[in-house]
Amino acid sequence: MTTPSLRRRLSSMLYESMLLFGVLFMSAWLFSTLLQQRHALYLRHAMEAWLFVVLGVYFIWFWTHGGQTLAMKTWRFRLVAADGSPVSRWRAGLRFVLAWLWVLPGLALASSLHGKQWMLVLVPAVNLLLWAATILLDPQRQFLHDRLAGTRLVDVKPATRATPATTATAEH
Repeated sequence: MTTPSLRRRLSSMLYESMLLFGVLFMSAWLFSTLLQQRHALYLRHAMEAWLFVVLGVYFIWFWTHGGQTLAMKTWRFRLVAADGSPVSRWRAGLRFVLAWLWVLPGLALASSLHGKQWMLVLVPAVNLLLWAATILLDPQRQFLHDRLAGTRLVDVKPATRATPATTATAEH
């Protein structure tokens, strides 16, 4: 089981975020419409909780049903348990919660320092870089949240198709 490169994993995350924009947009629209939200601050915390649940359901469902989101399929890697078996709901949920450590500590630190303007971007960005650098500490090049959750990302070999030329030579 080979591990995908950091570049492929980060590219997949970028692609995943573009796909999730649509999922979260529609979920927020549904929430706002059903609860007659007329102002962004009205029911703000309820909407944040709703979007957190939507994200959790999205990732946990895909990780437990084949181990791949659409972005992971595109970049050809899969989430498995540390022993290579499929991921359980509990383990997928734990990974989802631990993955928030990519951003929450940086945001909390910037907030506690009463950050203004660029500090609200710089501190979380440093947190992202430090979290990504945790693969350097792992002999299998897994992120810290994967190690803690007992999961790992592995490469998926592309499916090979039999072409007429290879089929003809295989018959002879």
